[in-house]
Amino acid sequence: FVGVNGVGKTTSIGKLAHKFIQQGKKVMIIAADTFRAAAIEQLAIWSERAGATLIKSQPNADPAAVVYDGIASALAKDYDVVLIDTAGRQHTRENLMKELSKIDRTIKKLIPEAPHQVLLVVDATTGQNAISQATNFSKAIPLTGIVLAKYDGTAKGGIIFNLKHNLNLPVLFIGVGETLEDLEPFDIRTFIEAFFTTTEENEQSA
Repeated sequence: FVGVNGVGKTTSIGKLAHKFIQQGKKVMIIAADTFRAAAIEQLAIWSERAGATLIKSQPNADPAAVVYDGIASALAKDYDVVLIDTAGRQHTRENLMKELSKIDRTIKKLIPEAPHQVLLVVDATTGQNAISQATNFSKAIPLTGIVLAKYDGTAKGGIIFNLKHNLNLPVLFIGVGETLEDLEPFDIRTFIEAFFTTTEENEQSA
């Protein structure tokens, strides 16, 4: 999981872990955002809620090393799913984006075909800056999909049209609330119907 600070990465990870565990999967979460102690603490809360195993280290530890240890443990203990939280990198900071590329290389040392998914978490209320975020993150690590967090059923989620047009990235999940169950598979028909209904209502009330 990649994305800038505050977009909802940690909550999305907790919700997705919950979904996998409900399916009977054995799930590990790796706290690779070692730059902020608060990030590790928040992820620990969501891991406990979901019932997932959390792998963490001390603040400011090498994120790639934490990822390596976590995946090695997951392989040894036969986990089904590993979800990796990364730092809320400002996508314009080159050194932090290089760290993301290092994590990608580290994963491949243990599982050459991994990561199987690289999900960019985008705040539904974000405007055109989401395009810049996605473009720059994709330079550091190949993205495979989007999680649209903080979506409340309004036209604010329209940024996904631009993301699809510019980067051809599918939206896989939408976050619609604060509980473990509030992560839904993205359904294009439902989204478009809600989007245009809300747009028409806004125009009529304007």
